[in-house]
Amino acid sequence: MRIGVIGAGGVGLYYGAVLARAGHEVTFLARGASAEAIRERGVAVRSPEESFSARATAVTEPAGLRGAELVLVAVKGYALGDVAGAAALAAAAGAVVLPLLNGVEAADRLIAAGVPAGAVLGGVTYISAARSAPGVVERRSSFQRVIVGELPAGSSARVRAVVEVFGSAGVDATASEDIQVELWRKLAFLAPISAACGLVRGDMAAVRKRPLAGALLQRLVGETAAVARALGVALLAGEEEKVVAQIAALAGPLRPSFLLDLLAGGPNELDLLSGAISRLGAAAGVPTPVHDVAVTVLSVPTG
Repeated sequence: MRIGVIGAGGVGLYYGAVLARAGHEVTFLARGASAEAIRERGVAVRSPEESFSARATAVTEPAGLRGAELVLVAVKGYALGDVAGAAALAAAAGAVVLPLLNGVEAADRLIAAGVPAGAVLGGVTYISAARSAPGVVERRSSFQRVIVGELPAGSSARVRAVVEVFGSAGVDATASEDIQVELWRKLAFLAPISAACGLVRGDMAAVRKRPLAGALLQRLVGETAAVARALGVALLAGEEEKVVAQIAALAGPLRPSFLLDLLAGGPNELDLLSGAISRLGAAAGVPTPVHDVAVTVLSVPTG
């Protein structure tokens, strides 16, 4: 399959590289040193199991993605507006667009920016991957999982085709009949650990040392699930307990990417994590006091 990848950070580089190694024709939309490195050396991958390099094409203009059958959007959420036009151009030329971003609003934002609704699939990924240099990515997690579904719900032949493409590259890929559940399930996990680690400016071990840490995390998860259900998302009964158990099992040194961005002092995804829960909760009439506090405190730059 001809695949375009918008974004040359950890997620984009990793999935682009494994798809290229599997024999798919991969083109990255990248800039500067990233584009140059991919053109000259391909993408270098380091993972717990192996290291390898994969050849791929890099372009610096959106027109270079014309001809792609599938376009992965793999940028940080705060950069989505900058690349939505490129996704729209690729979709107009016939590509299916699959956003693999944090939060639950990426597809809606792409559609609002001009990507035809019928071209956009819902996507969720579970992976810890970081770019260590231009064209170099390290997968730190033992897992690499992608879930794909039609919007607002359902599966289809094209969903199954995308799942097959990822599966051909060794990715744990599945089709979902209700991708909204999967999007909110991930948000119920990611937003609480991001907020908690951000508030203490430390990893999960630092969070656990604080008084009432368990109650804090339970309330963050509970607020997220309450907003989801108020919006009609069919989370199963007991979902909160499962997520809390997942968080409890996390390694102490874990630091979510939000914390890294926060400590670096640059842009971060607060508005797509606790910010989205606070905003959507207010619209649905669901109180979200803990996420509201996180937004209030974490919106203020430090230093």
